[in-house]
Amino acid sequence: CQLRHWRTLIPTRLLYQEYRDKSTLQEIETRRLQDAQTDSEECSASEEVPSEAEPTNTAESRTLPQISLLRNSTSRFNLWQDLPEIRSSGVLNILQPDEIKLQEAMFELVTSEASYYKSLNLLVSHFMENERLKKILHPSEAHILFSNVLDVMAVSERFLLDLEQRVEENIVISDVCDIVYQHTVNHFSVYVTYVSNQTYQERAYKQLLQDKTAFREVISQLEMDPKCKGLPFSSFLILPFQRITRLKLLVQNILKKVEEKSEKETTALEAHKELETVVKACNEGVRKMSRTEQMISIQKKLEFKIKSVPIISHSRWLLKQGELQQMNGPKTSRTLRTKKLFREIYLFLFNDLLVLCRQIPGDKYQVFDSAPRGLLRVEELEDQGQSLANVFILRLLENTDDREVSYMLKASSQSEMKRWMISLAPNRRTKFVSFTSRLLDCPQVQCVHPYVAQQPDELSLELADVLNILDKTDDGWIFGERLHDQERGWFPSSMGEEILNPKIRSQNLKECFRVHKSDDSQRRKLGSRNRQ
Repeated sequence: CQLRHWRTLIPTRLLYQEYRDKSTLQEIETRRLQDAQTDSEECSASEEVPSEAEPTNTAESRTLPQISLLRNSTSRFNLWQDLPEIRSSGVLNILQPDEIKLQEAMFELVTSEASYYKSLNLLVSHFMENERLKKILHPSEAHILFSNVLDVMAVSERFLLDLEQRVEENIVISDVCDIVYQHTVNHFSVYVTYVSNQTYQERAYKQLLQDKTAFREVISQLEMDPKCKGLPFSSFLILPFQRITRLKLLVQNILKKVEEKSEKETTALEAHKELETVVKACNEGVRKMSRTEQMISIQKKLEFKIKSVPIISHSRWLLKQGELQQMNGPKTSRTLRTKKLFREIYLFLFNDLLVLCRQIPGDKYQVFDSAPRGLLRVEELEDQGQSLANVFILRLLENTDDREVSYMLKASSQSEMKRWMISLAPNRRTKFVSFTSRLLDCPQVQCVHPYVAQQPDELSLELADVLNILDKTDDGWIFGERLHDQERGWFPSSMGEEILNPKIRSQNLKECFRVHKSDDSQRRKLGSRNRQ
């Protein structure tokens, strides 16, 4: 390996899984400390809060959820200013605090890549190249399981060498985002290939564990090796997807700290834009196969009582499905007492189409109406007693018979009602902020427990994600928008911790605008540069 000087300059004791967890826990604690600061002058009426925002408790009165410490809690999380070369140079006495923060942000990108490369190397040398495992796996199974990980590792090594060279040029790092940009444009397409294989990979791994006892035993023995530090094989397989996503966030962190309208800001914005393109391609690659299989499965279950609607389309995917209760008959006090007032109805909501069905024997659904999603409107009923709790009106402005119809639907809970209403009419104003305006302050949470989405309208969360709260229910669900990528979805409120300080919320939004409102200006700059 050519990484000759790296081990002395950049510590790589932690595997990437450990490094990443330590980094995000540190980020959470830093934000907690900032949020807990109660400077009455800074947090005064100068920060505008919408009138519909609910009052919250003070930072001192809340109970912070406990986050378990990592196994190697004694391992030091290294900083740029801890390097002996930095300590002995006296440069810390020269640089301004903001400049030191920028150095730390760039240094974290470099050290995290070193840790990532170490974990990748372990995946290849310890698992993929294990002779016993090679004998058990058919070449096709090995190919699906490990995909193009050798290409990914080669790209990481080349990237790391360039980062190392930059650090060696000067103890005060000049920039790293220019290197990120070049490698993203020229080499990072290997991540799309690897991540797009993830669905096949997960399926193959589960099948091998189930069908091949020898495979299961060897993997278990390899996982017990001290090199793995108690981490499972599956955590090594998902490293590339985790890394490319995290790399985008690390560039965002640098972008927050560079001087506005500077050359470094331009470079960071270019790097971020290219990384965002790769991450989106990765996400699409993951979704493509699972969506196609899901659409085929749904098509087989549908029987049309009306004119048949083609379900399978390369541009269509499922947003939400489930059973609701349809209200029948007049709304009188006498009929409200009978259970016959409600009848089961099953909805399949796609990104561009709503299909209304009745469930029939044989795990089938008979379609009796449909409408384009853009022609749906919803309206919540005001409280009219227990019988009409969680009831809303769904209007189809133009249904399958080219006429307007309305359905009065009852959900099983308040959260389920709100989830359906937001999914059916996504541009509808929510409780705290309109989808068309992010200028006002609204409640925010940071994720303190990771969450894996269970339904299509839910949002998977990573530690330290920051989200705007767009809506929430009394039974423990939040509808949020993640700031770093504007993805929206529902998640349990227990996964997050509210950010109470309006100054911190305002700063989070400002940083978000800086990244995502820059696309037009960046295009103009790049166009001007190309013409020159």
